[in-house]
Amino acid sequence: MAKKLSRREFLKAGALGVAGTLGIAAAGQIGSNQPVRGHHLGGDHPHGDGPHGMANVVGEVDHVKNGFNPTDLLTDFDYGNVSTMANGQTLREYWIVAANKMIEVVPNIEFPAWTYASAEPDWKNPKPRVPGPTLRATEGDRIRINFFNGSDHPHTMHFHGIHPSEMDGVPPLNVQPGDSFLYEFDAEPFGLHQYHCHSFPLARHIAKGLYGAFIVDPVGGRPPVDQEFIMVQSGFDVDFDDANDFYQVNGIPFHFQNHPIQIRVGEKVRIYLVNMLEFDLINSFHLHANFFNYYPTGTSLTPSEYTDTVIQGQSQRGILEFSYKYPGIYMFHAHVTEFSELGWSGHFEVLP
Repeated sequence: MAKKLSRREFLKAGALGVAGTLGIAAAGQIGSNQPVRGHHLGGDHPHGDGPHGMANVVGEVDHVKNGFNPTDLLTDFDYGNVSTMANGQTLREYWIVAANKMIEVVPNIEFPAWTYASAEPDWKNPKPRVPGPTLRATEGDRIRINFFNGSDHPHTMHFHGIHPSEMDGVPPLNVQPGDSFLYEFDAEPFGLHQYHCHSFPLARHIAKGLYGAFIVDPVGGRPPVDQEFIMVQSGFDVDFDDANDFYQVNGIPFHFQNHPIQIRVGEKVRIYLVNMLEFDLINSFHLHANFFNYYPTGTSLTPSEYTDTVIQGQSQRGILEFSYKYPGIYMFHAHVTEFSELGWSGHFEVLP
């Protein structure tokens, strides 16, 4: 009897698709040979580095229809509506909506996501996305989250940090469909944190897309760098068997293979790296041809190690800082090889 292929094996073999329209491209090739920021990452690249990359999908998802682009999310930090309270404390106010949203995760494959959507006051014009908005504040600021559940399931917002129990966003504090809740607390401690839904079943609510990053800067800020990026690692279980079929950073598998992140030689880069992956115990980040200083949880201004690979368990996070000495195309990816083959892989394009 012929061996039955697992779904992951099926994907790797390039057989998954709608009428054969989705395949896995050869390493170093970009789907449909479309230009990528003016460059095709093959042997004719001007840096002369030859082929790069892992397996890839053919074609591109519809970012406009999805309502977000992973490249834009890299630098999309939401500081909220800022005002000053009577006691002189800075107030940062947000309006967040939980909303159902169909997302095209790879060409011709859609996923019924549950999302956090940033909105205008009174929850007007919500913008669903996965991951949710990256909320950013300074330690000691008052955070006020006006949360509305516009979906058809109970949801919450649970923030990692220090706050009163009634602000913790866990059952029985579920927010029912059509209801709202006001979360209010002071931003502490400084560091890189996250938020997610804590309704049951917990793993499913997170895996469906209800998560986002929460950055609390120290008073006075961190030492300046040239570029800052947020990268939220996660996965998609498109057949709901509690095993991920695709892996990604900022919501769309393979995106940063097709759209390299541009930096320059000598620029200091800071990455806020958050692992929100469910159904797998660990995730990882490996930077090619370079090393980085790593600050676990970002709660110290002193790095814990100088390395090129870091392992993160579920909900762990940390800050990476590095610069490149030489121009070229350099990979970054999960060093869990299966994850990188199924979407969690990208490139930095280092310009002179």
